[in-house]
Amino acid sequence: MDDDKIIELFWARDERAVELTEKKYGKYCFTIANNILSDRLDSDECVNDTLERAWLAIPLNKPKNLKVFLAKITRNLSIDRLRRKESIGRGRGVVNDVLDELIECLPAENVDEVINLKELEATIDSFLSTISSRDRKVFLRRYFFAQDIAEIAEMFNLKESHVLVILSRVSRKMKIHLEKEGYAI
Repeated sequence: MDDDKIIELFWARDERAVELTEKKYGKYCFTIANNILSDRLDSDECVNDTLERAWLAIPLNKPKNLKVFLAKITRNLSIDRLRRKESIGRGRGVVNDVLDELIECLPAENVDEVINLKELEATIDSFLSTISSRDRKVFLRRYFFAQDIAEIAEMFNLKESHVLVILSRVSRKMKIHLEKEGYAI
């Protein structure tokens, strides 16, 4: 079933919307969660929580792209879950490692607060539209989906060192772009 029809089912409060969403995007959401959490049970919980959040959120907002909408929910829930686990003392985790990689090209304010600002999001989106499709996909795989460098290299048939070069180059370009837009780095 196409996404528009699934969204219509959500709007109609038809529970089939959840079943169809899980069938179509469950594995996709699990992959996002597992890239961040590296824990099958926690990832399964995040997928279930994502479906619940979608059920609650869609009647209030009609997403333009259901797949991206679900990815954002899954990512945010996974990061929240990982931070709770880390606060209990279970280690640093991939989210902090990924944010550390980006810290040099993000504004000098509190990263957690800045990432949620719509203005910064729009600026980063406009920057991403200026780079090649492959570089954009590599960048998003690493920094949105928190995917491992080796997985990205395999996915794009590149050497790991080449992926690192792409990420470094794109990060430098993004830093310059953000500085031109008035962000203090």
